[in-house]
Amino acid sequence: MSLAPPPYAARPTRLAAGAGLRPRLLPVALGVALLAGCAGPPEPEGGPAEDLPAPGPVTQTAGEPAQDPALARFYDQELAWVPCGEVLECTTVTVPVAWAAPDGEVLELAVSRVPAGEEDDRLGALVVNPGGPGASAVDWVGTDASRVASEDVRERYDVVGVDPRGVGRSAPVDCLDDAALDAYLAEDVDTTTPEGEQRARERAEELGQGCLEDAGDLLGEIGTPSVARDLDVVRAALGEERLHYLGASYGTLLGAEYARLFPQRVGRLVLDGGLDPASSAVDVAVGQARGLEGALRAFVTACLAGELDDCPLQDAADVDEALGQVADLLAATEEDPLPTTDPERPLTRPLAATGVIAPLYDDSAWPDLAAALADAQDGDGTTLLAFADLYAGRAPDGRYLSNLLEVFTAVNCLDYPAPPDDPGAQEALRAQLAEAAPTFAGLLGAGDPTCSVWPVPATRTPSPVTAAGAPPVLVVGTTGDPATPYEWSRALAEQLSSGRLLTFEGEGHTAYRRASACVDGAVDDYLVDGRLPAAGAVCRS
Repeated sequence: MSLAPPPYAARPTRLAAGAGLRPRLLPVALGVALLAGCAGPPEPEGGPAEDLPAPGPVTQTAGEPAQDPALARFYDQELAWVPCGEVLECTTVTVPVAWAAPDGEVLELAVSRVPAGEEDDRLGALVVNPGGPGASAVDWVGTDASRVASEDVRERYDVVGVDPRGVGRSAPVDCLDDAALDAYLAEDVDTTTPEGEQRARERAEELGQGCLEDAGDLLGEIGTPSVARDLDVVRAALGEERLHYLGASYGTLLGAEYARLFPQRVGRLVLDGGLDPASSAVDVAVGQARGLEGALRAFVTACLAGELDDCPLQDAADVDEALGQVADLLAATEEDPLPTTDPERPLTRPLAATGVIAPLYDDSAWPDLAAALADAQDGDGTTLLAFADLYAGRAPDGRYLSNLLEVFTAVNCLDYPAPPDDPGAQEALRAQLAEAAPTFAGLLGAGDPTCSVWPVPATRTPSPVTAAGAPPVLVVGTTGDPATPYEWSRALAEQLSSGRLLTFEGEGHTAYRRASACVDGAVDDYLVDGRLPAAGAVCRS
């Protein structure tokens, strides 16, 4: 079976009480756990912070109205904000469906904002993106943006969420109905057999055709470069000379692409949990496999060390044997899916793997992963299925609350040209993935033909981003990140001509507003006070 790589987005990883689940489990969203108050955040190690240089003058470049008058109607639009919550305001921004044909069809992007608390001391608008591709920025901002940014940042910036084209409330791409998506995510296909290869191709074609029938021409226009151009229209419509931006996970690729296209328009950019813009599809698959295996190893190590209550792997002689137990559990579900409290939805192997992967995104969920594995060892797949559903955005009544998993595939097939679809190349990739993530062998993308048969061609060529002329950009990388490995953040910071890497030595996906008061303080200092962490700065968990 080939499991789609996890989306590069902060995903919820704690289970709500009820529905047959352990009542001690509380809802905590990955990347948004709040830290208790303290006298002040610890400073990063590595030396004193530096004052940002004063920004230079802005000159319009290609892609702006001065260079292309056809764009003026987008850049000159005035926004009509309406109240949509106690402090929340909402509007839409008009952009062309195809940036190559700005006189053609248009679409409306959903935008929300929480105005700055201190209007007299307002620094501007901070546009945010939680990742995915496919996660809703409007949902991330929520009712008051408290999940996204600290109080200090919210006092000084309007926090603005923009659902990218094809996502959430912005002409969402909906490829499969809920029942069909259930079946798609649960189906176990062995791509090492001719029959499995054929079934994988049929599934991929069905998904792609469903996306094309729903989205039409928009399906070929939702790649990251188009979304980055949309952001510049949003910047202009907000009345900002420069774009201030906070991007997490895939949101870092979007931010980097913006900096590539509009380096003169870059303001204060925070890129947390970086993707390497130069990585190919194979690089991404192998790198993420290695990150997931590393995170699982860290979980198992903590489990065997007695750091988690009721570790179900305690009888293992060492970490490798414990990892083998997890691998055996996953393998057993191929022939014998585990029963759950829903008799119509047994825990198949892809659902079991997703159920293990989801809580790896946040080490605060590790106790719940231990409990889920204990249940599975006892023959009950309910808790792992609940994690898989949480990850997919599936509600208990069977509705999918977002289109993340569908648009994730649609965007990635535009952003990453498909690797060679021949037996030799696929076998080589299968071997690389098995070496990188032996526990998840056969589950992380080898043999997946989706992008090879996608109904529209790729539109982005992976390449380094230098963004020459941009002011300093802050990149935050977590050493134990399972979804966007630390090496990607380091590569991104090195590519950017003005990149500065802040390292968080810890576990979990992304760092700001999740796991480290030190990271929170450094990011806030950069956004609010214009203070850049020293070169080589490190925050420790």
